[in-house]
Amino acid sequence: MPCAPAGAPMIDRPSSGEQALLVHIDLGAAVGSDTDALEELRLLALSAGATVVGQVTGSRSSPDRKLFVGTGKAEEIKALAAAGGAELVIFNHALSPSQERNLERLLECRVVDRNGLILDIFAQRARSFEGKLQVELAQLRHLSTRLVRGWTHLERQKGGIGLRGPGETQLETDRRLLSKRIAILRERLERIDGQRSQGRRARQKAELPTVSLVGYTNAGKSTLFNALTRAGVYQADQLFATLDPTLRRLELPGRSAVILADTVGFINHLPHELVAAFRSTLEETRTADLLLHVVDAASQVRDRRIGDVEGVLAEIEAHEVPRLEVFNKLDLLPDHPATLERDAEGRPRRVWVSAETGVGIDLLLAAVAELTRGEEEHRRLVLGPADGWLRAWAFAQARILADQPGEDGGWELEVMVPRAELDRLLHREPGVAGRFRDWGGGRSGDGSAPD
Repeated sequence: MPCAPAGAPMIDRPSSGEQALLVHIDLGAAVGSDTDALEELRLLALSAGATVVGQVTGSRSSPDRKLFVGTGKAEEIKALAAAGGAELVIFNHALSPSQERNLERLLECRVVDRNGLILDIFAQRARSFEGKLQVELAQLRHLSTRLVRGWTHLERQKGGIGLRGPGETQLETDRRLLSKRIAILRERLERIDGQRSQGRRARQKAELPTVSLVGYTNAGKSTLFNALTRAGVYQADQLFATLDPTLRRLELPGRSAVILADTVGFINHLPHELVAAFRSTLEETRTADLLLHVVDAASQVRDRRIGDVEGVLAEIEAHEVPRLEVFNKLDLLPDHPATLERDAEGRPRRVWVSAETGVGIDLLLAAVAELTRGEEEHRRLVLGPADGWLRAWAFAQARILADQPGEDGGWELEVMVPRAELDRLLHREPGVAGRFRDWGGGRSGDGSAPD
């Protein structure tokens, strides 16, 4: 229903709707200085299912304590909402409970802040049991500070025949029930987190490195995940298209493999309730051996979004995990070739790819293989005719640089073998130690043969 006309009586809780008026205020800056923020708010509103009927912009040096926007701007918002038939006013800012309450009384419409909008999108997109629990926990934490906002009847004492209680108000009862539900959700998520920890320990025991995709929402993480693994994860040109983490085995060049994890996208000012609720899911990022930071290369504000992602990584204590930047959507930059950039020490630093067309994927796989390979032994493997099983092990675990027949019907191989795999083999089969000869008497981790 549209905003009520002036003078209409207030109801306990304004009805919700999908005709939305957007409000963005530049704090401490000129009006229109942050057009990307307003566009992002529009995309968030569309992702939530709202129809945008208008937008209001302005600037203030600091938020108004009562209405956030000040009385004059609030009256302007009220007039535009009524003229456009808006049922909902969405603020691109975090509002305090009292500001939301005061704005709803003045505007006579439902008011949702940025945090509430993102929480609503997460609630729509969560598919797994764990994801739904995490979103519900985040919503209840957000709601716990706003119980007094819209339901004035909850402030009254219970009364009537059979309803008289010991004096507890309905609002206090709801707060108590809310706290109990939050405790139940935390307990269930702790059990699920324990199961995830067991899975991580199993992967560590199998010595499979974990590579986690991170990035700003809608940077193309799920599209890249599907291009690499053919997992069929849902992908769409919208914010927060996927929430639930997905893990798949990814085969790399050189007969190596990793576990690739696709996680929830990040966004500027990600609500703290979501960061806290999704901490167990984001643990896949914090404990990863390598992060693939997927960046929308065609975005006009890609540098700022890189900074936003780095901020969230620091918040979840994942800022020290090694990372490789993946500049995606190269198909939107036809003049830029697929390239692999290296840092001053020669390590892969950035790869330019298109997950949509597959351009540059081979460079990305080679870079991931190089960064996850770990320390290697450069060895000459001398095998006899009866050492076929050891030859099969070498082809499964090592990089084969050369393979030629031996003098006695066996084989001689030049290999780069991960030190951890070699140590594990020699611990299990100490008798094969003599088969591995040092290449030039030294150890190397770069694959280069001696002069």
